[in-house]
Amino acid sequence: MAKRQVFFSFEYLKDAWRASQVRNMGKVSDSSTFSDNDWEEVKEKSDREIKAWIDSQMAKRSCIVVLIGETTSSRKWVKYEIEKAYELDKGIVGIYIHKLKNENGNQTNKGPNPFYSVYTNDGERLSRYVACFDSDYQSSKFVYEDISDNIEDLIEYALNNKAPQ
Repeated sequence: MAKRQVFFSFEYLKDAWRASQVRNMGKVSDSSTFSDNDWEEVKEKSDREIKAWIDSQMAKRSCIVVLIGETTSSRKWVKYEIEKAYELDKGIVGIYIHKLKNENGNQTNKGPNPFYSVYTNDGERLSRYVACFDSDYQSSKFVYEDISDNIEDLIEYALNNKAPQ
């Protein structure tokens, strides 16, 4: 099976290190991953330019993978990316990454479900339809392995179980 092209959504400032661990697992198409320099460049643009970049990247992807950290649900660009993925009828899945260690070796607290504050066209919470994977393990090493073992199935599930339009 070919590796899927996905769009990774995450809070850059707090979770870039954790997100890079997932992005670099080799489980999705290489075109799905952007270098940290790419992310740095994008975040310096105007809101209009950021939206245009997100829209152009999202159009090329079959699924959005939201990497959920402690405060991801409150980030405006993550919310925009989720709304855009829903609007474009993309697969949508969440993966909690709070138990992966950051560059300082620290884990963080589990954050709220970012799909809870996004609504379907019928006014239902998107969280009703979107699966969020949260490893049962506590050790960062085992959480990493658990995500790595499951991410491809999670993406396939998201593609086959989309929220109603």
